[in-house]
Amino acid sequence: MNDKPALSRRHLLTLGGVASTAAVVAPWLTPSAAHAADAPRVPRRTLGKTGQKIPILLLGGGAGFDPKFDPKIARALQHGVDYIDAARVYAGGTCETHAANTLERLQVLDKTWITSKCEAHDGPGFEREVDVSLASLRRKSIDLYFLHGVEDPKILDNKELLASVDKLKKAGKIKYFGFSCHDGTVAELLTKAAGISTVDAIMFRYNFRTYGNKELNNAIDTAHKANIGLIAMKTQGAEASFEDAWKKFEKTGKWTKHQAVLKAVWSDARISAAVSHMDSLEKLQQNIAAAVDDEKLGQLDWQAIERYARATRGDACDGCGHICSAAVGNATGGSVNIATTLRCVMYHDVYGDAEKARRVFSQLPAAARDLNMDFSAANHACPHGVDVVRHMDRARQILT
Repeated sequence: MNDKPALSRRHLLTLGGVASTAAVVAPWLTPSAAHAADAPRVPRRTLGKTGQKIPILLLGGGAGFDPKFDPKIARALQHGVDYIDAARVYAGGTCETHAANTLERLQVLDKTWITSKCEAHDGPGFEREVDVSLASLRRKSIDLYFLHGVEDPKILDNKELLASVDKLKKAGKIKYFGFSCHDGTVAELLTKAAGISTVDAIMFRYNFRTYGNKELNNAIDTAHKANIGLIAMKTQGAEASFEDAWKKFEKTGKWTKHQAVLKAVWSDARISAAVSHMDSLEKLQQNIAAAVDDEKLGQLDWQAIERYARATRGDACDGCGHICSAAVGNATGGSVNIATTLRCVMYHDVYGDAEKARRVFSQLPAAARDLNMDFSAANHACPHGVDVVRHMDRARQILT
């Protein structure tokens, strides 16, 4: 029995520091500690047609988990964040297994919602990857399984793939199906998915930089009316920059930039939840603090977000690589993948994940990794004024 009191609401909101890993692991080694009744609980919303209520804050697994016992998972569970977003490729392929190790020690492996995803977008490949995930997670069923990083809407026309999804659902191997997307075709994908009954949920790029985008908002409306569960990712609108751009945020109240932009996403009733990259207990604790506090953003907070968006607009890539890459291709004959390259720069400089940055970049075709060309045409083509030339110079320094 764990007699140690859970964090109080006041302690959460004051964010007075985080104990060392050694200090926080010991009290959580019992199953009862994973669901402390007196801890403030993160609110829940219904995930579309699944009918299931999930926490509005989801624990992203992109940074990986401790192989034996991860205190972030234990802390998250204490506050009702019982949803882990995993993937076959996260953390060099270890994410699923390491998450299962902690959940198993806490005896909540089958009581925690697990979403995973794979990069196989064909029927047979998708089925194989689901089986691998089931073995890694040591579960008989996965709550939600995504196609990872969908770019081409035509993938949703693949009848063989959709038949495989139905087969896996009927076999009980996956309960729900969807996809993740974060490039320039997000709006098109959301709209198309609304007409496909097999799609239960979508995790897509959505942050303060795109709130005024009419095309995207119309697409969100269409998917929401089709009762597709919508999960926001890339909510921080991170800059593809090695500069500390977040310091340009002017704090007007108690919310940090990272908390404020999450609160902004949660203010959209169409969104069920936001998945967050939380690679430390401190980040997790701050995000939980924002989630459990029902105080809404005030006018000054919204104005601060808008000023920040304007101040960093030239550092943030929206993933519409079909525009800038085409411009460079027409000017130079090259076929470099600018959007993915800038995302790798973000992984390296903003997330501090050099391994992931280099791994994702190395998986691009050779022609798409050719950074030795003139990118000035991309600067002129970018609708958001991103300084592509500067960022690609940075990419050459860190990725090649």
